[in-house]
Amino acid sequence: MQTSLSSHNLQSVCVFCGSSDAADPDFLVDAARLGEALAQAKLTLVYGGGGVGLMGACARAAHEAGGKVLGVIPDFLVARERAYDEVETMVVASMHERKRMMFERSDAFAVLPGGVGTLEEVVEILSWRRLGLHAKPVVFHNPKAFWSPLFELLQHTVDQSLTPPDFMRTFSAVERIEDLVPALRAAVPTGPDTVPAAMRVT
Repeated sequence: MQTSLSSHNLQSVCVFCGSSDAADPDFLVDAARLGEALAQAKLTLVYGGGGVGLMGACARAAHEAGGKVLGVIPDFLVARERAYDEVETMVVASMHERKRMMFERSDAFAVLPGGVGTLEEVVEILSWRRLGLHAKPVVFHNPKAFWSPLFELLQHTVDQSLTPPDFMRTFSAVERIEDLVPALRAAVPTGPDTVPAAMRVT
């Protein structure tokens, strides 16, 4: 899998985010604004396929703004997360297959507020970055310091010599939703592919 691309070739963004309609209303508004921004930037939204919470807000806004959207959802969550069937949706057999498909179909990752599921998704992506399996940009939206406790924990693992210091440069964060797409473009690798073929996630 090719992992090095120019910002002009950034074509798809995977959005990890919460699926709760009880989330902070500001987070739901921001998710919709990101969906609109991705559509305006001609970037395909790849997401977890649900029609609820931040997921649904982002997908609906992207679709209504004329953007391309791909949902990936395991069959056992189709009813629970109310799959958004107004867009292309792939129904898969497991959470593992869902995450792998989202990874394969995306050039970069945007992380909005979410619960333990979102946390699990992004930690896996960051772990793969740590292992040199990919070089895709990862940018957090950190409104109201939502993700700051996670950043502090990651720094703590660095301070305890359990994680190398350069790991903290494998992701970035923005406070304003309008800065997310520019930050993703800025984080795209510009040099030749430095990920050994034998180590790429395929």
